[in-house]
Amino acid sequence: MITNAGTSLDSAVRMRTALLFLLLAVIFIILFLTDLMTGAVKIPASEIIGLLSGASQDKVWKTILFDFRLPKAITAVLAGSALSVSGLQMQTVFRNPLAGPDVLGVSAGASLGVALVILGFGDFFIIHNLSYLGNWTLILSAWAGAGLVLLLITFISLRVRDIMTILILGILFGSATSAFVSILQYFSQQSVLKAFVIWSMGSLGNLTYDQLRVLATGIVVGFLLTLLTIKILNALLLGENYSRSLGVNIKQARFLVFLSTSILSGSITAFCGPIAFVGIAVPHVARLLFRTANHFILIPASLLLGSVLMLMADVISQIPGSGLLLPVNSVTAILGIPVVIWVIIYNRRLVSIS
Repeated sequence: MITNAGTSLDSAVRMRTALLFLLLAVIFIILFLTDLMTGAVKIPASEIIGLLSGASQDKVWKTILFDFRLPKAITAVLAGSALSVSGLQMQTVFRNPLAGPDVLGVSAGASLGVALVILGFGDFFIIHNLSYLGNWTLILSAWAGAGLVLLLITFISLRVRDIMTILILGILFGSATSAFVSILQYFSQQSVLKAFVIWSMGSLGNLTYDQLRVLATGIVVGFLLTLLTIKILNALLLGENYSRSLGVNIKQARFLVFLSTSILSGSITAFCGPIAFVGIAVPHVARLLFRTANHFILIPASLLLGSVLMLMADVISQIPGSGLLLPVNSVTAILGIPVVIWVIIYNRRLVSIS
């Protein structure tokens, strides 16, 4: 009887998980099509499907769809999924529900790398005129900046066990890098300064297909590294001592996680600007919906939820029917801050994230 009851319960949990993934997939498809429809020129859903399938050949709508809206929607999917997965990894490794690329200063480190390229080398690397080599220069500099901040935080975490202290130090590192960026801005030329300020507001719609290919390559590499860390992340949930008893090499595990996080968050920051709160909020929503701490479920759930959130933010940022366009960073902050407030108020044990 007990075995049958347990089997029935497991089946119910698997069914619920499968239904949630199916529901999120449907929402994702609806929002993706909505994002393609939304803009200064409204394109009907039937025409969107016709253009994507090749049944429609309207030149104006085809140009709008394939040259502007489709790259923007794909960028939103890549940004939301990458930031959410990197946030989940950091929350697990640091055992801190408020850890995330933007809070711990990782995004600020990536921004510093980008600032050194754009502001330090002037007109050679203005975002809108980047060559293919320039794209890789931009993304590599963002990876380096993000990785540097993560190394500093790791060095501190080996000697300081209090997670709140680590969190505060991460915020301080972020503030220090932001201060250095401000100094670079002060001494920069007006032409590159304007490009950098626009970049810092966050945008999903400025990428060419060449840039999108570079971004997608970075994200795929980051996700492949993430797949290697799933078992490690599950072990780390029970503490480092328990993980060592299972044969986990903690230093190697941290290196893999931090490398993956640097690539994911750095890639997005390089091309889309510093997008806040997605990496903190989405993993908590995933845990709340799926009621699990298993990363075999949480990673694809965070990936899908992050994509849904960024597509929603992109639709909202366009203020349908008005012709106006808001910075996507402002919209993600509005959507993500309530979740962060909920975490602070109701999560009393900051060490436990399960």
